[in-house]
Amino acid sequence: MQAGKPTSPTLASFLMVGSMAIIGVIDNFVILLADTIGLWQFHLSRAALMLPLVVGLSLLGLGGMWPKRPGPVVLRSVLITVALLFYFTALAILPIAQALAGLFTSPIFVLLISALAMRQPIGPWRIAAVLIGFLGTLCVLQPNPAEFDFRTLLPVAGGFFYALSAIITRSHCAEESTLALLTGMILMLALAGAIGVTLFTFMPTEGGFATRGWVWAMQPALPWIVIQAVGSTAAVFMLIKAYQLGEPSYVAVFEYSVMIFGPLFAWVAFGQTIGVMQITGIGLIATAGAVLGWRAGRAEVAAS
Repeated sequence: MQAGKPTSPTLASFLMVGSMAIIGVIDNFVILLADTIGLWQFHLSRAALMLPLVVGLSLLGLGGMWPKRPGPVVLRSVLITVALLFYFTALAILPIAQALAGLFTSPIFVLLISALAMRQPIGPWRIAAVLIGFLGTLCVLQPNPAEFDFRTLLPVAGGFFYALSAIITRSHCAEESTLALLTGMILMLALAGAIGVTLFTFMPTEGGFATRGWVWAMQPALPWIVIQAVGSTAAVFMLIKAYQLGEPSYVAVFEYSVMIFGPLFAWVAFGQTIGVMQITGIGLIATAGAVLGWRAGRAEVAAS
């Protein structure tokens, strides 16, 4: 945290946990609209509702919407859009515990990419965290070589692209306003949604949620899209504020609370259950993330 900036670790932790609670609840509703509309129409419609909310936040003085360096922001937006397309596809066909576990492999991918592609040194603690996280992912996804289903890899692919977007954010978008990054993501999701829904409307295929074209009778899905749009905007705002008020390495650990809220709400509302092995895997992934966050914090202190 830079000198002169107000810090409030307690408020930051509450904001992050609140943000993850909202996300953990609203992401469960994707399964309710998956039988009505498609992935692409969902993202286009949600983006159309989110954009006015972001404009309102900008008018309230919470940041500008135009990036200082459009190129890196566009690249980041593409990467995070691909990540979210994988993640929301997984939400429609997998239990939320599996989808979240796959997405939250992103800190592991960040470390691997930083070490292998960017030649950054890593120590034994981080290597151990990667191994723990990988073991946790196996526990949650429980891949069976005899009955392999590529769908279980969808959220892991989302975690990989989310990691790439995190690296770009850190290396090339650090001076951008949060609303500029959020606006870029929303516009890219809207563009992807428009392209996808047009393609699958004029070239219809069998395949359900991920390959469904435009559906005119979308009224049953509208309440869930509105909940997603409003909830996502509020959650992202709280997430941003949390990182502004607390040390990133400290605040990031609380992101893993979504792996409690999401499956818990899925169990209460939809009867989705998870076994002891999956609970163990979630704990291992959260432990790996906490270790990586702790080591990142130590590295920041040593460098300052």
